[in-house]
Amino acid sequence: MSAETPLDTPTGATEPLIRFDDVTKRFGDNTVLDDLCFSVRPGKHVTLIGPSGSGKTTILRLLMTLEKPDEGTITVAGKRLFPAQEKERREARKKIGMVFQQFNLFPNMSVLRNITEAPVRVLGRPKEEAEARAKELLELVGLGDRCGARPSQLSGGQQQRVAIARALAMEPRVLLLDEVTSALDPELVAGVLDLLRDIARTTDITMVCVTHEMNFARDISDEVLMFDSGKVIESGPPEKIFSDPEQARTREFLGAVL
Repeated sequence: MSAETPLDTPTGATEPLIRFDDVTKRFGDNTVLDDLCFSVRPGKHVTLIGPSGSGKTTILRLLMTLEKPDEGTITVAGKRLFPAQEKERREARKKIGMVFQQFNLFPNMSVLRNITEAPVRVLGRPKEEAEARAKELLELVGLGDRCGARPSQLSGGQQQRVAIARALAMEPRVLLLDEVTSALDPELVAGVLDLLRDIARTTDITMVCVTHEMNFARDISDEVLMFDSGKVIESGPPEKIFSDPEQARTREFLGAVL
């Protein structure tokens, strides 16, 4: 993949919504992202696959500004995320929502307030407006009757559904999904993945997903990126990556997880 060519972006097409240019990230002596270049066009669903430690989650953490790159430039919707002043970074960050592995709900707040807190405090939405939207989203995720519950009163699958509703309440242009089923009991996985499939089909939200659920990746992705040692070693549509990968390392990885 050429560093100059955005993923799946023909000449004259829409400008990338997300762009990494020559991004390097190190933790001590360990280089987890090595001069990484890639981009994602608006409305596309891109899945990052590869072995643990290959840099996939670090990409999401950089987009969430939970980490800073050591080198390179990251832009979202044409706005600099890195390098940038803190005010610029906050503005770019508002366009991004993330669903974490471990739900990260506020245990002392009701389900409804977990969803409304950020829209009220960060986006400045009136409380009544935020609550009405939160109730709509809880209906969407199948939890319309649990507004007053605390997270401890919900199953893992229900907590993850609340986390998805909370991310959507921020009206993101980009939704980041970090192994969202890894902390769930096996019988709860299918319901959460079905919900995400519905969101992928029925909205124009751009998705960047890290997952080991290969069938899910095959279903929702426009583009799949295979990572190894901090680099993209292969990219393409899911039917190509999963059925006829070019790289031996990709074949080896898929052989172990499929």
